[in-house]
Amino acid sequence: MKKRNLILIIVAAVVVVAAALTAWLLSRPTFKQDFHIEDTSSITRLFLADKESTEVTLVRQGDSSWTVDGKYLASQPMVDLLLETLHDMRIRQQVNKNAIPNAIKDIAAHSIKVEVYQNEPLINWFGGHLKLFTRERLTTTYFVGRETQDMMASFMYRKGDDVPYIIHIPGFRGFLTPRFVTDPLKWRSHTIVDLDVRKIERIELEIPSQENESFAVQREGDGFYMELLSTHQRIDGFDTARVAQMLSSFTYLNFDEFASIVPNSFADSCVRGEPRTILRITDTEGHKSELCTYIKYNNPDDLQAMPDTTMYQTFDLNRLYAILNQRDTVLIQYYVFDNILQPASYFLGADKTVIAR
Repeated sequence: MKKRNLILIIVAAVVVVAAALTAWLLSRPTFKQDFHIEDTSSITRLFLADKESTEVTLVRQGDSSWTVDGKYLASQPMVDLLLETLHDMRIRQQVNKNAIPNAIKDIAAHSIKVEVYQNEPLINWFGGHLKLFTRERLTTTYFVGRETQDMMASFMYRKGDDVPYIIHIPGFRGFLTPRFVTDPLKWRSHTIVDLDVRKIERIELEIPSQENESFAVQREGDGFYMELLSTHQRIDGFDTARVAQMLSSFTYLNFDEFASIVPNSFADSCVRGEPRTILRITDTEGHKSELCTYIKYNNPDDLQAMPDTTMYQTFDLNRLYAILNQRDTVLIQYYVFDNILQPASYFLGADKTVIAR
């Protein structure tokens, strides 16, 4: 009797599981209905590659931040735009039957491959109320082609589909291909530091040509004191408003762009000598950043031909070169660093100057 009851229980359980699984499979949208990614929060990794072998891997770190190729912080606005695109894109129409062969040929020759990895449960029953065995897996592979003739959509093919489609974002005027960037450098964040004043431990500004103007602002309890770097002597009577303005400039402090877009001869001629300023930033957790700044000349070829470069005064009025953390050569704006790259005398009441020129 007990054996019979056990068999009945097992059979009933199998029937319930089979019914639930059937209902789940029937409730899933068909492939053509869900060309987009509905739940972008479940995306853990994105791989993009073009036909020139340029590729990039974006990996989610925690809830929001992403990394580029596992090394660098990714630009959050760019990541957000890509996730938004994957969520909002829709099928405008299927490629015309007669045009399918040419569309497939063009996608094969010029497309960008996009692999989408998501955390998905192996078992997802009862409308998502029962999820088991969640793991990362490759869920979708797109091949993003070129723009349509009206420039309002892009040709795309999804692995597993029978035909390519014309994909757009309803209400958006433009095509989607430029949003799928494969250059790793373009994905990297331009943030130097993003520190609230409460997170700043020490700021140093070294001015090699004016050692007596080099200084540091050091945290002391809830406040800060100022000292000269050459003697470590404390400075009394500094302008607290100017120091506060300087410290507040380290919230979301960005550089303008990577200098790799500039010919090497341009950058090399400018950063060959001694830096005009060396900015060192330490936060309360001990993380350090360093930024060495250099004059950006308007015509570096003329600079190389000058017998006495100290007499050469034709420089870019808006931007200067900087080497970030002894690794990346970047361009920064005088306007952004106006309250930071000032000598010690400025914080004692002198007028503003421009050290980096």
